[in-house]
Amino acid sequence: MVDSLKKPGFEELRPGIKVPAKDTLLTPRFYTTDFDAMARMDISVNEDELKAILEEFRADYNRHHFVRDTEFEQSWDHIDGETRRLFVEFLERSCTAEFSGFLLYKELSRRLKDKSPVLAECFSLMSRDEARHAGFLNKAMADFNLSLDLGFLTKSKNYTYFEPKFIFYATYLSEKIGYWRYITIFRHLEAHPEDRIYPIFRWFENWCQDENRHGDFFDAVMKSQPQMLNDWKARLWCRFFLLSVFATMYLNDIQRCDFYASIGLDAREYDKYVIEKTNETAGRVFPVMLDVENPEFYERLEICVKNNEKLTAIASSNTPKFFQFFQKLPYYVSNGWQMLRLYLMKPINAAAIEGSVR
Repeated sequence: MVDSLKKPGFEELRPGIKVPAKDTLLTPRFYTTDFDAMARMDISVNEDELKAILEEFRADYNRHHFVRDTEFEQSWDHIDGETRRLFVEFLERSCTAEFSGFLLYKELSRRLKDKSPVLAECFSLMSRDEARHAGFLNKAMADFNLSLDLGFLTKSKNYTYFEPKFIFYATYLSEKIGYWRYITIFRHLEAHPEDRIYPIFRWFENWCQDENRHGDFFDAVMKSQPQMLNDWKARLWCRFFLLSVFATMYLNDIQRCDFYASIGLDAREYDKYVIEKTNETAGRVFPVMLDVENPEFYERLEICVKNNEKLTAIASSNTPKFFQFFQKLPYYVSNGWQMLRLYLMKPINAAAIEGSVR
């Protein structure tokens, strides 16, 4: 008989199909955009680089990579309790994020096919990659007797509208931070195989190269649209998206620090490294970088971590919802204030330090 204390319960749509996580400010989002405006973009300024990237996508270096081997063919019941819950949560969040990319890129390829064939084919081939990633992750969830109904997810998720330049900022950062997350975990587990509690991590080295190539594509697209990078509005928006991506990752991962501990990582040190490397990478295309080495940066994020812990405790209490709102309000205000102060921190001019050793 299965010990229910060891097997955390998950709400199911039907047996074996997990109810998707509720949308919050920190959960992966599905996006839509102005497809006509994107189709009208003139990419001629950087078309040679985009065509070179397209050739890399066509080569499909990972076409034989996402194949499960015999190491998966065993029971994973020994991963139980809180570790099991956090691991399933990690797989679900990763699968949802990859599937979100698949849907966006697939729709872009369809809408741009007759108007911008180079971009359309790039998006089509990136959607191929994202579908593989999502499918591989969903099969991994099935090892824990759960999976996502991706068709249901497509229909039930709320879609966030971003204009094209915001799509480029957000997806560029998503792909590049994905690269640094995957490669950092892979390198750690390569050095410490005793911490590799599940075989999916062996796939992360090749996997992250897909993320890196996708990020390079968005880098090239933005360079073909210099107006997205070279005015004062671009500087403000790039700061906003850098902060949003870094803060979201940090607050999410600290909430799930036990998952990282289960694979031998300190969540805070891991996130700081990933943020530092992504910030440096973004400085090659964005006009600004965040001053993440300033102690104030993490001090303010840690205040948000403490606030979120208090918000979770209030939400879990028996206090009526009406009174909970007033109990939570000071912590929401504090989080907003910390984010505003972080946004107003003086950024680093990426162009001024271009070519320096970082």
